[in-house]
Amino acid sequence: MIASDLAAWAADLALADIPERVRTAALDHVLDGVGNAVAARRLGHGTPGLTVARGLGGPPQAQPIGDVDRIGAAAAAFANGVLVHALDFDDTHALALVHPTAVVIPAAFAVAQETGADGAATLVAIVAGLETACRLGAGTPHGFHGRGLHATGVIGPLAAAVTAAKLYGADSSTIADAIGIAASSSAGILEFLETGSDTKVIHPGSASLNGVIAARLAVEGADGPVSALEGPRGVYRAFADRDPDLPTVVGDLGTRWETESIGIKPYPSCQLMHSALDATVRALVGGGAGGEITDVSVGIHPDSLGIVAGPETGRRPPRTTYDAKFDLPWSVAAALHDGGVTVATYTPESIARPEVAATAASVHVFTVDDDRPAADVGATVRVTLADGSTHDGVVDASRGSRGRPMSTDDVLVKFAGNCGTSVETTALAEAVMHLAAAESVSAILSAAADLVNG
Repeated sequence: MIASDLAAWAADLALADIPERVRTAALDHVLDGVGNAVAARRLGHGTPGLTVARGLGGPPQAQPIGDVDRIGAAAAAFANGVLVHALDFDDTHALALVHPTAVVIPAAFAVAQETGADGAATLVAIVAGLETACRLGAGTPHGFHGRGLHATGVIGPLAAAVTAAKLYGADSSTIADAIGIAASSSAGILEFLETGSDTKVIHPGSASLNGVIAARLAVEGADGPVSALEGPRGVYRAFADRDPDLPTVVGDLGTRWETESIGIKPYPSCQLMHSALDATVRALVGGGAGGEITDVSVGIHPDSLGIVAGPETGRRPPRTTYDAKFDLPWSVAAALHDGGVTVATYTPESIARPEVAATAASVHVFTVDDDRPAADVGATVRVTLADGSTHDGVVDASRGSRGRPMSTDDVLVKFAGNCGTSVETTALAEAVMHLAAAESVSAILSAAADLVNG
């Protein structure tokens, strides 16, 4: 059974079992996740989730990222999940099409503060959670999205449960129960694509909260179905439109590390459009915005079409800033006008620009068959100007993906862009990068609070 296999591996996992390169990769993702949460706080995103979490209260166990005061650990996990994902700037595992860090570090930080776990134990729990999230999603690439569900919402509670249960000191049987319990809280519909709502940012928060609750229930003796994943009424049968590849989920545990394959986003938008944005930037190098644009053609993976290039995208201005993050034609047009895409691209003022909307109407999307997962492929862009000249941009993979990974230095540059350049920013980065040797996670949470409130 998948739950039993994952649980046995997670229960035995120790820091010495994790190669140095995997520890480094995990810390890069912690740094990126914390930076995204701080940026959300600075820009006022994720506020409803944070406010609700504070209102839930509870015993003073854990700090939401950027707060000084502690609230209940489950509530803090909810707040942090929303904050990490609020800008849609957090990492993605291409094969799983899941945002692993947004569900793992919220649970890890909250339960580590609750239990007083040291940094080494926290890092081990984070790696266990990241591996769980990536493997469970990779078992059915695009399968959850194909059924109209957000993979992070489906898989997130299970990964958070493994993370939390590990920090609660659970044995393998208890971790398996936590997975089984968490599976009953899998959710996350993609209906926001039809309205421009930002409900998607809530999914990692709910997943983190439900994972912590599932772990607590298991520790207190509640049991969960060991067949919750592959069973006839389990997660894969109920929520995916493609049969699971079980060896991908549990094969080579401890030797194949999916944590190394998690991509870090250079753009605060849906990852499925990132290769198109990279290709657009390359077309700009060839002079693609040097004259009046009459046509822009973009080739993408068929699985991306319904998520970022639906029939209304580019044909009407984005209804909300979140809507724009899933509108490939508009985002490509913005890149052509601005020379790239940043957090500032997705503001109310920016999405209201008529000149960008006019260019977006000239963007035509076609599909290119590819056996690879949608988030793993490249893209082609051709910009045609009024004088008949054409300018092409082609990329084999998006920047930050496993095909073109970011280095730790690249992640630090993104982190500084999110957090600013200050003594407090440096202190927060140092606290994250030295997590394995820390007495607790409190240094990270305190540094984040200093940065947000300083």
